[in-house]
Amino acid sequence: MKLSVIRNTTFAVATITLALAAGIAVAARASLDNESRELARRIFKQLVEINTTESVGSTTKAAEMLAGWLRGAGFADSDVQLVGPDSRHGNLVVRIHGTGVRPPVLFICHLDVVEARREDWSTDPFQFIEKDGYFYGRGTEDIKDGDAILVTDFIRLKKEGYRPDRDLILALTADEEAGTNNGVAWLIANHRELIDADFVINPDAGNFEMEKGKKSLVGVGASEKLYQDFELKVSNRGGHGSLPTPDNAIYQLAEGLTRLEHYQFPFELNDVTRAYFARMADLFGGDTGADMKAILKVPADSAAIDRLGKTPYYNARMRTTCTATMLNGGHANNALPQTATANINCRILPGHSSDEIRATLVKIVNDPEIAVTAVVANGAGSTANPPATLRPDVMGAVEKVAAEMWPGVPVVPVMDSGASDNSTTRGAGYSSYGLAGVFIDINDDRSHGRDERLPVASFYEGVDFYYRLMKAFSSK
Repeated sequence: MKLSVIRNTTFAVATITLALAAGIAVAARASLDNESRELARRIFKQLVEINTTESVGSTTKAAEMLAGWLRGAGFADSDVQLVGPDSRHGNLVVRIHGTGVRPPVLFICHLDVVEARREDWSTDPFQFIEKDGYFYGRGTEDIKDGDAILVTDFIRLKKEGYRPDRDLILALTADEEAGTNNGVAWLIANHRELIDADFVINPDAGNFEMEKGKKSLVGVGASEKLYQDFELKVSNRGGHGSLPTPDNAIYQLAEGLTRLEHYQFPFELNDVTRAYFARMADLFGGDTGADMKAILKVPADSAAIDRLGKTPYYNARMRTTCTATMLNGGHANNALPQTATANINCRILPGHSSDEIRATLVKIVNDPEIAVTAVVANGAGSTANPPATLRPDVMGAVEKVAAEMWPGVPVVPVMDSGASDNSTTRGAGYSSYGLAGVFIDINDDRSHGRDERLPVASFYEGVDFYYRLMKAFSSK
């Protein structure tokens, strides 16, 4: 936002304020000592170079490595527990004991990563590489950076003898990305006493946004959509490829998918998304800000909804979305297809069920020969969960630390369009908040993708942010 006229007095005050803010920011960046930087980097490197994919990897191996660091820093064996359903899907639970004045805070983060093929990358995805101001490797952004940050800060607090007024609990878990052994769900079902807490903080949700190096938003994830896949399937008798007929499973499925492509689910806001658009409207100003204010009216301005909806980021926060992600059809090059299937990935707004969306898909494809079946979901995002209450003690602590480190960058509640383990903890009754802790350029999000990377400076700022936040949550 630019000011067209600035009086001399205002300019002088603004100059002093900016200078002070710059000094605070420099101090914040410089507050992470070299020993902590090196510790965080070494842990991060080791984590990235342990394969924790569902196909061939092991979260147990990563958990054992981290447990070694924690025990070496003085944690008792009883406060570093490695538990899980089998030898490959280990979960690590760590506790710093407090005075008990207040109930515990739980920090969660997953150890597993999505698959990565060497031939797809310009570097080895399981080799930790630092170049051009970035850390490269699978998990650098999702979410081994969070694992390394949290473990580093638990070690720092332990070594300095910090005594919080509440227990601080850390759970690093399996199968958030894939598999059937989701660690958070397993802990709640089998060892809830280890992780029971007043509220939950997760680096794998929320979004700290920057563009071209400028930090613009500290997004607190207070809500997220329900994840659900559906299979669309057409079956018929097939036949010889030289005798084509209109009864073609692939064509039939394609027509249903085309109808889905042109369908828009209804516009809807909840408390979190209303707060998000209200805050962003003031930040943006101009036509975009005016449209954001217009969609907050009752009834909402339909033209403003259409304009904002052209941006996928905003569209995903205003409505349920369903899109085709996988196709399969036919059985031979010279035969008519007997079956054709598509996977439809839906991200469902809070308050709506999988059954409701399935019924809507049946109406959209409008073909009784296209079977619509819900795929059994397991793990992150598969549990319906209500938005978290924007608790003053939680938001106040975040705002305090953000103001210390990044003066002028607003703290805004957001609804994640993706999925995280917060859906599981919210479903179990815990108020849960996403706090990425690291700033990512909005045009360079490579999580789950080729050549995943994280800005080096963002990582070290994240270590400092979470260290300050842990103390803000657990002391007066």
